[in-house]
Amino acid sequence: MNAFSTNPKSAPSYTVFRDLPGLTSIVQQALREDIGTGDITTQIVIPSTARAKANITTRVPGVIAGLPVVQEVYRQLDPTVQVQPIVQDGDSVEANTPLATLSGSAQSLLTGERVALNFLQRLSGIATLTAKFVAAARREDVRIVDTRKTTPGLRLLEKYAVRVGGGHNHRFGLYDAVLIKDNHIAACGSITEAVRTALSSAPHVMSVTVECDTLDQVREALAAGADVILLDNMSPDQLREAVSLVNGQAMIEASGGITLENVAEVAATGVDIISIGALTHSAPALDIGMDFIVTSL
Repeated sequence: MNAFSTNPKSAPSYTVFRDLPGLTSIVQQALREDIGTGDITTQIVIPSTARAKANITTRVPGVIAGLPVVQEVYRQLDPTVQVQPIVQDGDSVEANTPLATLSGSAQSLLTGERVALNFLQRLSGIATLTAKFVAAARREDVRIVDTRKTTPGLRLLEKYAVRVGGGHNHRFGLYDAVLIKDNHIAACGSITEAVRTALSSAPHVMSVTVECDTLDQVREALAAGADVILLDNMSPDQLREAVSLVNGQAMIEASGGITLENVAEVAATGVDIISIGALTHSAPALDIGMDFIVTSL
């Protein structure tokens, strides 16, 4: 087991990826953006009859995510191209590991290369960083979750990559949960009033989360009936005090300033959830390349 391994018993499921809503349109837009009116270089340099085989290989260790997107890229570009994965999404791999073999039109392989690799590098980078945070937290029962700090248009894919890395998803958008933040509180006048209004209007199946900056706000949110209390940028000592104060009456989420260096200390305070925007907004792309291994003109 290497540094990027995750615990399959605690990792959420991501097996429904192929049915991900919006995948077709996301890939269509990416291909349209890159190809435009045509791949001029490939059309000029490579004969239309040329055939080729290529390997997609990672240059560095990591957790792989996005191979089905590579398949979708070539399905749309040229359905005759064969994409054969060698590993699966969620696999931890070492440097120089072949991830997939491609065969078909040399023009098609070259034209789709950058779009396919962009998706694979980005999603694998997110999965790899997530796996690092999961391992660093040192608590299987604490949830490492993402936020809405995602690349516009790619949220569904990036949140998928978080799940592949062993993390969990926060809300997908403004539409699927109530999260009362500081500006909502200011607009409503108080936490009590904001929670009262939310509980009286939101569907009974929808949780109500309140962001708290102080322990006094935690007390008010708890008294108001919040389901989840989000502790924003609190120190470990404040987190421990808040956990003791809540005493199991609501779920507790820690957020703000979470790093690989301090996530274990945050987890040790007893919080239930740790949300980390960096999983998606700051994950470095994994270094992955495509190398032609056979070409016939």
